[in-house]
Amino acid sequence: MGLSRKEQVFLALLGASGVSGLTALILLLVEATSVLLPTDIKFGIVFDAGSSHTSLFLYQWLANKENGTGVVSQALACQVEGPGISSYTSNAAQAGESLQGCLEEALVLIPEAQHRKTPTFLGATAGMRLLSRKNSSQARDIFAAVTQVLGRSPVDFWGAELLAGQAEGAFGWITVNYGLGTLVKYSFTGEWIQPPEEMLVGALDMGGASTQITFVPGGPILDKSTQADFRLYGSDYSVYTHSYLCFGRDQMLSRLLVGLVQSRPAALLRHPCYLSGYQTTLALGPLYESPCVHATPPLSLPQNLTVEGTGNPGACVSAIRELFNFSSCQGQEDCAFDGVYQPPLRGQFYVEASYPGQDRWLRDYCASGLYILTLLHEGYGFSEETWPSLEFRKQLFWLQD
Repeated sequence: MGLSRKEQVFLALLGASGVSGLTALILLLVEATSVLLPTDIKFGIVFDAGSSHTSLFLYQWLANKENGTGVVSQALACQVEGPGISSYTSNAAQAGESLQGCLEEALVLIPEAQHRKTPTFLGATAGMRLLSRKNSSQARDIFAAVTQVLGRSPVDFWGAELLAGQAEGAFGWITVNYGLGTLVKYSFTGEWIQPPEEMLVGALDMGGASTQITFVPGGPILDKSTQADFRLYGSDYSVYTHSYLCFGRDQMLSRLLVGLVQSRPAALLRHPCYLSGYQTTLALGPLYESPCVHATPPLSLPQNLTVEGTGNPGACVSAIRELFNFSSCQGQEDCAFDGVYQPPLRGQFYVEASYPGQDRWLRDYCASGLYILTLLHEGYGFSEETWPSLEFRKQLFWLQD
């Protein structure tokens, strides 16, 4: 279905049409249909500021609601040129300026009389969470620059905020289930109906800096810090959700490289996850700049490393496993890894992971695939019994009952 990371978006917008629950959040429809818009159509703009890129999504919905919640469709998706806003540490003003192109494209689709009535919100996720840890002053400057640009635009600017990992996971679960029609769907009789609860699916999201797991467990959630509650379409939902910062794809790859460097410091680094014969040169310093890396570069090494692939899947998996702390969950029944509480898995799960310009990631396909395998099997606990029930379809898989 081609979902991007827009499921982490976010606080806002449908508060204008009466959404209750997690502070007013935007519901997303995966595929927008081309229809003649009646006069009571409302619009909303969301900037999804991820770690590797920012996207703008323009939504439209009827002013009337189904059981107190608006039914939303997507009118535009626009990828902002350049990297994620957390990359503009040396020129914060450019982070705000980068948003203008997509904003102008969205305004063309909104009747001019409604521009000032269009709620607009920017939600930043794990990339800015990491920057806030590393340099809170730089993070504030970037948010200020974004606020200045959007605040002077002809829209109803609701603010730019840093989203907590729990909110990111919960909104992902809502987006997936809304898009799949398991929260509400339009029946052949012309009515909006709510499917039975057993049709709800879990959501697994892999971003650049973090990864999230969210689902409805079969029993009570014992650690209340991992519980999110909200009300949609007249029904109450309680989900387990946890966001693992530093376990997103980009941060995993950096941590993997650092782990290899630390284990065998040498000017020539042999990388078991790269194809045999592949060779490249990498700057050593930037690998250690992330808050996810808790080590210092060996003094004996040059500034640039030569990295050579050996194509050894077994050694690759062993290196990836070092990124997890599995021993912290030994003897604990409801525990995933790194000592994090997780109730038993239940029902079907939907995955999504997409990255712009994927050709440049070809060298990392092996590491990424084995990392996801390790995360699902040893981390989240998809066992040998449930593994045969996983059905992979491009960017999604299902755990069947």
